[in-house]
Amino acid sequence: MGEPVTTGTKRSKTGKAPPPKKAKGTKQPANKPKVKSRRPTAPPMHHDSDDVQERVEDRNVVPDDVSDGNEMDLSDNGVDSYGEDEGEVADGADFEETAMKFHEQMQRMQKEATEEQKRDIKSRTAKLTPISDAEREEQVLLLGQQHTAEELKDRISEAVHVLSNFKDEREEGRTRDDYLQLLRTDIMELYGYNDFLTDAILLLFSPTEAIEFLEAMEKPRPTTIRVNTIKAKRRDLVQALVKRGMNVEPLEKWSKVGLQIFESNVPISGTVEYLAGHYMLQSAVSFLPVMALAPQPQERVLDMAAAPGGKTTYIAQLMKNTGVIFANDISAPRIKSLNANLQRLGVTNSIVTNYDGVGYEKVMRNFDRVLLDAPCTGTGIISRDKSIKTSKQYEDVQRASQLQRALLLSAIDALRVGGYLVYSTCSFLVEENEAVVDFALHRRDVTIVETGLPFGRPGLAKYRHHRFNDKLQHARRLFPHVHNMDGFFVCKLKKLSNEASGAKAPLEEDDNNEKGTRKGGAVKGSVRGKRPREGGDVQKGAKATGRRSRISVPPPTKKVTNIKAKSA
Repeated sequence: MGEPVTTGTKRSKTGKAPPPKKAKGTKQPANKPKVKSRRPTAPPMHHDSDDVQERVEDRNVVPDDVSDGNEMDLSDNGVDSYGEDEGEVADGADFEETAMKFHEQMQRMQKEATEEQKRDIKSRTAKLTPISDAEREEQVLLLGQQHTAEELKDRISEAVHVLSNFKDEREEGRTRDDYLQLLRTDIMELYGYNDFLTDAILLLFSPTEAIEFLEAMEKPRPTTIRVNTIKAKRRDLVQALVKRGMNVEPLEKWSKVGLQIFESNVPISGTVEYLAGHYMLQSAVSFLPVMALAPQPQERVLDMAAAPGGKTTYIAQLMKNTGVIFANDISAPRIKSLNANLQRLGVTNSIVTNYDGVGYEKVMRNFDRVLLDAPCTGTGIISRDKSIKTSKQYEDVQRASQLQRALLLSAIDALRVGGYLVYSTCSFLVEENEAVVDFALHRRDVTIVETGLPFGRPGLAKYRHHRFNDKLQHARRLFPHVHNMDGFFVCKLKKLSNEASGAKAPLEEDDNNEKGTRKGGAVKGSVRGKRPREGGDVQKGAKATGRRSRISVPPPTKKVTNIKAKSA
């Protein structure tokens, strides 16, 4: 007879067939020693992840997600890493069990290698390596893509952490400018701001607060409405809106007419109550200029830039529809929306005019109160208009600042002696806020008074190397990351006389040096020089000096800390 044929023989990974099975009932001699495997055991788990990946691929093992477990050492049982022992004969059940253990071991190796690779990538990502803009652009061209949002957030977080404790946390050989430059470029890439606004934000805030500000700008502001008390009461309006499917609550204790809408089953501007003029869809921050103005019944008030009428109608309801409001706007198309809102909300004490605000004092003057919500770059409402991130440049701020200065001087000239003026913008830039008001303080006989607002950060009396009037601390700044409102600035002025004050002290002078006796429309005292004039020839007989700009954020430079003021 020929040799017996064994069926169902399984081959090992080496290609050799295992020895034939023993007949049932055959016992292994008790004194036969085990033959240890001459093959190497499985490699330790600390090898490089790429090496582990190659080993797994060589064995054609497909990794799966398996539960974590301690590494199993199969060599203790005399079984080599390939699933069998050459010195012994294993039955089919033992072979399958060994193969399964080997498969599970390879899966664990693959999983641990993947986790190790992720940790390595994260550590290399978090490690700060400041690079120039040219190097970053070159990397983008070579790789075809920029960093992921997660990578950028890690880098920004690490940079902020180092800058907050630079002495102890910095890497050897790295300067503060290196970290600021890295933070600057990563902010531009992650949040989408242009270099000019990025520099302006980093100049205004600390690195930690700058990130908080940027994150808040990415979120929408709460939806708010103002109850029109000329036609309705807040309690009755709330009940009506709730019946229509709105989730409405009172805004805050500081406002008796504000409501916040959390959700609505109907369009907010499509209800019967809205069409009847019972409320105005208006951001909460725009309540503040009117609250600071505090108009009284029977007064004569000017709203110099009134359209679309949110603030004008609020003034009217505080005046209880008495006295007279001159609602002016230079834009004829916007006048239409202004008229529509005045009519819808039942305002009967207003006169609408269509004049340029610059020179309005030549048309009408001697107002008890003037509100100038000045045209601006809108950097405080980026959460509502993302295009501002890249559309506003240094030149736009300069043009806005020049217009704001001219408008503010005209507004002061239209005010009676002893009257009050509120200047506001929806911008966080100093060039459109403190710098404009400080300019007017050196051109007109006015002083800053308390706004009466219950919250808000003080205005800036110091900004970089510039010094403003100390009373600018009475102004109020609103920020999204602090007050959950749009970025805003509010300042209240009181007119002391009709005299011009063209020779007051420069920025560096303190309040004591600004005091003196008036003669010929000028303030005399301890004066080191005249302030440069930049409001244009808005005052009759005034002459432009043509001097350098007193303050500005210049075109962007490579490093934030090296930014210098440039001429307008």
